[in-house]
Amino acid sequence: MSTDTTSKTTWKFAREFWYANVMELFERAAYYGFFIVLTLYLTDIVGFTDMETGIVAGIFFAGIYFLPPFVGALVDKIGFKNGLIVAFSLLTIGYTLLGLFHAKLLVILFLIILLIGASFIKPLITGTVAKVTNEVNRARGYSLFYWVVNIGAFSGKTFVPYIRQGIGLSYVNYFSAAMSLCGLLFAIFLFKQVDNTSESKSLRDVGNSLVKIFTTPRLIILTLIVAGFWTIQHQLYATMPKYVIRLLGESARPEWLANVNPLVVVIFVVFVTQWMRKKTAVTSMMFGMLLMPFSALAMAFTQGIGTGNIDIFGFFSLHPVTLMMIIGISIQGLAECFISPRFLEYFSLQAPKGEEGVYLGFSHLHSFFSALIGFFMSGFLLDAYCPDPKTLLSADLLERVNLEGIDPVSLLTEAQKVTYYGDAHIIWYYFVAIGLTAAIALFIFRIVTQRNDAKKALA
Repeated sequence: MSTDTTSKTTWKFAREFWYANVMELFERAAYYGFFIVLTLYLTDIVGFTDMETGIVAGIFFAGIYFLPPFVGALVDKIGFKNGLIVAFSLLTIGYTLLGLFHAKLLVILFLIILLIGASFIKPLITGTVAKVTNEVNRARGYSLFYWVVNIGAFSGKTFVPYIRQGIGLSYVNYFSAAMSLCGLLFAIFLFKQVDNTSESKSLRDVGNSLVKIFTTPRLIILTLIVAGFWTIQHQLYATMPKYVIRLLGESARPEWLANVNPLVVVIFVVFVTQWMRKKTAVTSMMFGMLLMPFSALAMAFTQGIGTGNIDIFGFFSLHPVTLMMIIGISIQGLAECFISPRFLEYFSLQAPKGEEGVYLGFSHLHSFFSALIGFFMSGFLLDAYCPDPKTLLSADLLERVNLEGIDPVSLLTEAQKVTYYGDAHIIWYYFVAIGLTAAIALFIFRIVTQRNDAKKALA
């Protein structure tokens, strides 16, 4: 396949580039539409407790960030087109089965199917973009790809509330299945095989790279520190949906609140990157890490503001929980602009020459650790400070909820709400502590590494 372009046609790409981006659009809409309500689905539909949900969702999400480098080695052997067909087939099947069957063991099996399918997507789509672009148009190609990822994530979370509040939470799975089926049809009928003649890595090579990362002190220490940031960030999916719905009722739309994050990133990431371009990667990350405790603190400020809506410059009013969530999530998005691009830069610079690509395959190890920590914590914290309202109702009221589909929060008396949810905001103080600890750790890391680098320069 020819990808020759000139400097005058840098926005011209091969058809497979556009097909890959369309498939990514479908996949991201499916994934984020499903994932924003995953913890709600596992608790409200499947029947897991908050703690069980945290464990199941944490392992699922952690696996999505751990498996892609290993799956990428398999992709090189079966080819990109076949890989995409396998990936979207697994996703379509997995989402459909999650909509049809809700037994706990079956749901775990179906999540494993989704996990495998989702693990194929990242190396396949990003690999396709790399294959069908060249030095002239690659930067713009990845820029377009980044926008498509965010558009897909934004659109999925925007549309899902209408399904959840309209025909039911379990039907969100069919929306994701439909999006995955569209991607599958593109893979079968439109996408052509791309050149796959470059040297591939074996599973042993990938495993050796992982060992090298764990035995490179700077990389693994920084990965664990940055995991503190992502532990807070993951609460958009682990804690926030249940927290908002349990405090405000089923009419709330936490999916829309989660969209504040990608919106802020898209608006500010270029400006922040340009502003910090002369600063070291660790210095830029320091700015972001210092912002994160304020993100969690803003979310905790829902307590004590009052229960009435707050007027916003006379144009509209928002409930205090909604307002402080928007502020907190906005701060998270801004912090991400300082951290994510520069972390990848630093990570790649620590890799041995010629092995940058393999090392970057594991650049999301921080999300593996933070998913396990963040989701596990979320389950225990929700159970302690913001419990499932169904567990607070009498048998008669619970039967009404199950038969009539009544919002369980609406059946609680005001006294019960104060008793059971009066300390819900304390959840966020735990994440304030994690953010402060991570910021202090990064500050120490910066001092130590600068000192060591200075000694090496003098040696």
